[in-house]
Amino acid sequence: MDFEWVAIALTDVTWISLAFVLGFLAKQINLPPLVGFLATGFVLNYLGIVSGNSLQKLADLGITLLLFSVGLKLNLKLLIKPQVWSVTLLHIVLVIILFGGAIFGLSLLNLPLFSQLDFKLAIMLAFALSFSSTVFVIKSLEAKGELSSLHGQIAVGILVMQDLAAVAFLAISTGKVPSYWALLLFLLILLKPLLHKLLTKAGHGELLILYALVLALGGAELFELGGVKDDLGALIMGILISSHPKAKEMAKSMLSFKDLFLVGFFLNIGISGSLTADVFIIGLLLVPFVFIKSAMFFALMTRFKLRARTSLLSSILLSNYSEFGLIVVAIGVANNWLAGEWLVILAIAVSLSFIIGSVLNTIDNKLYNQYKPFWLKFQTKIRLTDDNMICLNNESIAIFGMGRVGTGAYDKMRESYGEAVVGIDFDIDTVKMHQDKNRKVIYGDPSDTDFWEKVDNNHSIELLMLALPKLAANIDVLEQLKEIGFRGKITTVAQYPDEVPILKESGAAEVFDVYSEAGIGFAEHIKGSIMADSNRT
Repeated sequence: MDFEWVAIALTDVTWISLAFVLGFLAKQINLPPLVGFLATGFVLNYLGIVSGNSLQKLADLGITLLLFSVGLKLNLKLLIKPQVWSVTLLHIVLVIILFGGAIFGLSLLNLPLFSQLDFKLAIMLAFALSFSSTVFVIKSLEAKGELSSLHGQIAVGILVMQDLAAVAFLAISTGKVPSYWALLLFLLILLKPLLHKLLTKAGHGELLILYALVLALGGAELFELGGVKDDLGALIMGILISSHPKAKEMAKSMLSFKDLFLVGFFLNIGISGSLTADVFIIGLLLVPFVFIKSAMFFALMTRFKLRARTSLLSSILLSNYSEFGLIVVAIGVANNWLAGEWLVILAIAVSLSFIIGSVLNTIDNKLYNQYKPFWLKFQTKIRLTDDNMICLNNESIAIFGMGRVGTGAYDKMRESYGEAVVGIDFDIDTVKMHQDKNRKVIYGDPSDTDFWEKVDNNHSIELLMLALPKLAANIDVLEQLKEIGFRGKITTVAQYPDEVPILKESGAAEVFDVYSEAGIGFAEHIKGSIMADSNRT
């Protein structure tokens, strides 16, 4: 990656305004803004505006920061599990065989553009279509607050394995062999204690953000110098930092920067080539293959002992085409293996798959609940330990989401109600951390209908405190509670004042505005301290 000068070109009012308008319109119809950004690229292309160096650098920086953020949140132990690496490899092979055969069959029919393809090029296109979008999946998980969930971690693990396969292809196809200096990159592991110490000393402000940029961009540059894909360097640096207690805080501090720079990436997809009728039709015809990809993922995951729900939600997340597929096709175009129209075709397929994926991800729990008997037919009797459901006992107060707010609420309620309180979280590492501190915390996903059925059979929970960070996650839980007819009291937290009425309309009896009411809590705490001091004197 060229870091001589990152020309952001934020003064270009045309594409910024258009991206905002179309992103805003997409959000109004419950689609992620990135769909609007893709549409912006196509509109700019229609107007004859082409991508320049500044926009390309903006896109490159967005991908680099995205992969660094993925590394920060990645559970490395998950990659070595069969349900991740085996599913990934088997899925790639199956897609290449099925899709490659279909594409080659179309080439034999002398259809437009397909007639130029031989068997090897058909296989390369199938390989490009086997990838799912890291950008789309991470954005979807972040929006719903499910990045730490098991289905989210499975999907991210598969994406990382796919990215590694893409990096290997890029190295082979471009003839770019890592230099001998690349072996020195392994020494970065020895620097881990130093990197962690610097992170501890960096504080919580602008220095933390600057350190994150140094790690992400510096890692990318080091790998580029070693003849290895630069974005892989950003990913590795994130992984080295991921075990530090402040890794999540660093990821949050980079969120706005990453989102801003990724706008350039989505614009570049839409602006990458001109649209014609044949190109659009072929791109459109590739979209239904997404459902075949999804079905393959679901079948493979259930065979590796994952629950039907976990398999379905992970498969839905991966039901799209990838930006890495565009990179693979771009290499084919650059080497004159493929016609330039194929890059536009895949860009259309990627864009439309994002729209389909957005719709599916908003109704994923409904799809599972509505057709649950069908999905359960594929579930094995023996399942993974991490994916088994755990029943509640006789607790009457349950706190969902054991982050800082949930932990504080748990400790306070525990003082007053003792063993009647239980904490629940869908991040396995968070659950183990709290259990090590002797807190009664169990693994569970509050948006999981299977989990609520077990709670419903107990009927001992009288108060539910939802301390989930995302509005969508809280609404999902409230919808599940309505479906099972839960009659206890439900309270939740809101990050912003405009979320309060939405949550109350969804069924919350009480809503705590975290930021607005934090000041009240602070004042009450100081007031009590002053009164205590007065009584002592």
